[in-house]
Amino acid sequence: MNSETAFLDAVGEIAYINPFTPRRLELERQLLGGTFVESAPSVRRRGVAGMDPVNVDRLTEQCAALTERLHQRYAGKTPTQARWDRYEDLVLFTLFYLFWEKIDTTVQTMCAGDAQPTERSRRVPYYRTFKASFDRWMHPSDKCPPPNVTAAHAFACFLQLRRAFFHIYEHLVGSSRPMVELRASIWQSIFTHDMRRYRRTLYDKLGNIPTLITGPSGTGKELVARAVGMSRYIPFDEKTQTFADDLHGAVLSLNISALSGTLVESELFGHQRGSFTGAIADRAGWLEVCRPLGAVFLDEIGDLDPSIQVKLLRVLQTRTFQRIGDTKDRLFAGKIMAATHVDLSQAMAKGRLREDFYYRLAADRIHTPGLAEQLKDQPGDMRLMIYHLLRRIVADEAESLVDQTLEVIARDVPADYAWPGNVRELEQCTRNVLIRHSYRPPPEVADATPAAVLATGMADGKFTADQLLDRYCRLVYEQTGSYVETARRLGLDRRTVRARVERCGQK
Repeated sequence: MNSETAFLDAVGEIAYINPFTPRRLELERQLLGGTFVESAPSVRRRGVAGMDPVNVDRLTEQCAALTERLHQRYAGKTPTQARWDRYEDLVLFTLFYLFWEKIDTTVQTMCAGDAQPTERSRRVPYYRTFKASFDRWMHPSDKCPPPNVTAAHAFACFLQLRRAFFHIYEHLVGSSRPMVELRASIWQSIFTHDMRRYRRTLYDKLGNIPTLITGPSGTGKELVARAVGMSRYIPFDEKTQTFADDLHGAVLSLNISALSGTLVESELFGHQRGSFTGAIADRAGWLEVCRPLGAVFLDEIGDLDPSIQVKLLRVLQTRTFQRIGDTKDRLFAGKIMAATHVDLSQAMAKGRLREDFYYRLAADRIHTPGLAEQLKDQPGDMRLMIYHLLRRIVADEAESLVDQTLEVIARDVPADYAWPGNVRELEQCTRNVLIRHSYRPPPEVADATPAAVLATGMADGKFTADQLLDRYCRLVYEQTGSYVETARRLGLDRRTVRARVERCGQK
């Protein structure tokens, strides 16, 4: 294999590789050789798709020059299919990085704010220039095979790649092994493990496959859901120079545990007037409101009533549903995503989760790591996470407050503290430091089980009747893993149960 072929094979691999895997960096080094620039992760964050900007410029320059040479070479003869496939990969890779800055600006505009854009503001005027370059390079002569991809489809894929990277890399902070693996897992959820196949045939089909996100509370499961939901493929229309949809309201969220079973069913499926007490008008639910390229995110799916699981199972199987009190079948064209901190295997064993529902829901599964697991692998991530959290509160003062927050944590928090509330607790800690310059971990986050805490407190007679009920609710919740089942056993409203459990530190 000559050096040119080896270079083209490496370009073909890097063009379709998961950018959050170690292999991506290895390929950069291979392609650039002695000109490769090593940089710190913080610098790479500011680069293109995780690459150092210097490496991006050098690699783009090399690929553009090789594209021109091959374009001239193939203008006079017919390449073999293998050579043409390599050349096509090179052209796509080169176009992506030549237009990256413009693509990035478009993505930043698409992802900024909640205002619904007008058709005029959605136009992408530089697409004509992109298509001219695409057509020139992809058609060296009539003797060459036709491209395996259209300009519009390639452009839509490029924008999707950048959107996915934006939502994954910018909103999930940390360089620990668990966090790197989480990013790679999210990318795979969006594009599958085979991005060539995705580009060919799967780009418009993955919305039919639900995504289940599991992990401890406070670990960013909703951020993961948004990253997946906001990164779906959106077709591009050459005639109007606009995308078929925008990201306004793309992800509709419903917290199962915050509502009663009747309200959950109504919010999800909608209802007809008079179908139950209080149904004074027809109402469309999230499944009906959700656009074809959007997604419905169901948080705390482990608390979903079994009777509603049956109805949602039908949606997963047939993509159809009915409003409450109606017999008309309606089509759901979006994507279902769900999240839970509950041990689903135990929930199935106890009959709270239907097995058929689980196996339909878990076709694609992502697990979010706890904060303690991340910090154990990469203690330095604490600084980065604190800065990221402070930036959301006081952007102008974030940098100056990081060291102060770390000093308070070193003073007030045990070195081996497990951070049971995960990132949610760390965020609460930064707010405490900002306001009071102190942080005291909750007193009941030690190794004592809810049963032991309850027994000791009762023996010492230190609980009020209200505190006793709080701790008993938590004890039963620990056993059932479900606010619904806990409420049923104790004869309480599940919102009351949730409030009492959370007062005991169970988020």
